[in-house]
This record gives sequence, C-alpha cells and structure tokens, in this order.
Amino acid sequence: MTDSSAQFLSEHQELAPGDSFRFACHPGVSCFGACCSALDLMITPYDALRLRHTTGQRAREFIALFANLLAMPEVGLPMLHMRMLADARHHCPFMRDTGCAVYQDRPSACRTYPLGRATQRGPEGEVVERVFMAREAHCRGFDAGTDFDAGAWMHDQGLEPYNRANDRYMALAEDLRAFETLTGQGMGQKQLGMAGLALYQPDEFQPFLAQSGLMDRLEMTETRKNDVLNDEEACLDFGYDWLELSLMGHTEHLRPKDQKG
Repeated sequence: MTDSSAQFLSEHQELAPGDSFRFACHPGVSCFGACCSALDLMITPYDALRLRHTTGQRAREFIALFANLLAMPEVGLPMLHMRMLADARHHCPFMRDTGCAVYQDRPSACRTYPLGRATQRGPEGEVVERVFMAREAHCRGFDAGTDFDAGAWMHDQGLEPYNRANDRYMALAEDLRAFETLTGQGMGQKQLGMAGLALYQPDEFQPFLAQSGLMDRLEMTETRKNDVLNDEEACLDFGYDWLELSLMGHTEHLRPKDQKG
C-alpha cells in the first residue's frame, strides 16, 4: 500500500465485510458524468491493455494520445495517468454526452467507484484487501439504486480480472520498495525502460522476446511461450514474473534453466 493510499483510507469510511450500500450510476441520475472530469486517474498496466482493446491502438500511440508517463513515488516503477482534456472542466477524453465511450473496457478505478480499494501483503504473503467508500457531495447515485456489499459490487462491475492483475502490479511495487530498503539498490534507467516495455507495451515486448531468445533461457513450457508471444494478457503476466526475476533475483513462477533447486 502506498502512502497516498493509506492517507486516502484514513480520510474515508472503511467498509467492513458484509457492510452494504445503495448506489446506481446511469443517464437517469441527475449528476451523471460529473465524476468524469478533473481526475487524478492512474492507469494500471491491465487498465491500459483493456483500454487498447476498445481504441484499437498500439501501446505507443495510446500513451502518446491519452496518458502521462510518471514514476511511482518511492519506487520509480513506470506508471501512467490519464491525460484530461484541456477544456473548461478538464473532462476525461473518453467521456461523451451519452456516457463512457470505452465503458466495456473502462479502467479499474472507474469500475470500483464509489468504492476504493487498497491492498498490502499479509504475514503469510497473502493479499490483504481494504475497501472504503468515496462519498462525494455532488453524487446523487446514493439516492436510489440496488443494495450491494463490496464483493457483490466488484462482481457486478466485472472487477475480478482487474483486481488480480492490479494486485500483481502493487505487489511488485511493494517488493521493489522492500528490496531497495534492504540492499540500497534502486532501478537504473535501463531497468526502468525495460519495466515500461514489459508493463505498458506488450505489443513491443512480444517481438523483443521472440528476437532475443530470452524465454529459451528460462524453464518454460512451449505452450506458455506461445501464449506469451500471441496473447497480451499472457505477456503481461510473464512481464511481472520476468521483472521479479531480473530486478530482485527470484520469482515463484520462473527459473533460469541452470537453476534446478
């Protein structure tokens, strides 16, 4: 969990397991679209991959048009933020009068709203989830709608694959932070560049893997190699494994061929 996540949690109501709330968001709600402007919206690697499914763009073009490339505080890991329009209200570039133009592949933060979600590692390495309510004064979505608890809301919004992928991103950041504290070794510019390629540019990472023969030096099945080269979600999953191995020297899911233990 980042310091900003911890601060946000401290300022908002945390939901205990089973706590319910009522919410609806659709064109019939009077404030519809009001939350889609002036956003400080992080785009995780999986968010970017899914958004590109709708826009049909290559990663480099998507980033140039819609995102700002930043470094995650305290870690330096590449991180994208959505670039708002330069209009009076700084709208999201995908907001239309009728709603979200990328609704089926909208980012995880948009799906999660009006909830927020933060995770950290537990004592056994498990993911510990905390969920909070982001109740904004302008929002009329709480006035009517269906009753949900946090789990039901996340299922309704299709968050399962987003949360799984985003948990890996945050776990990598947490591990890198701990590794730097222990060893005093941060990420160099070449490592930052490769992290950006593996996390946010799978369409360019795939040909790099095919041409470099990197996967031939790892204990991997031919099936997984083929999946990585032909499916961007599989490539992103491999990217997390490879970054853990190359940056910190170990991962649960990959092993160099000369290591049999």
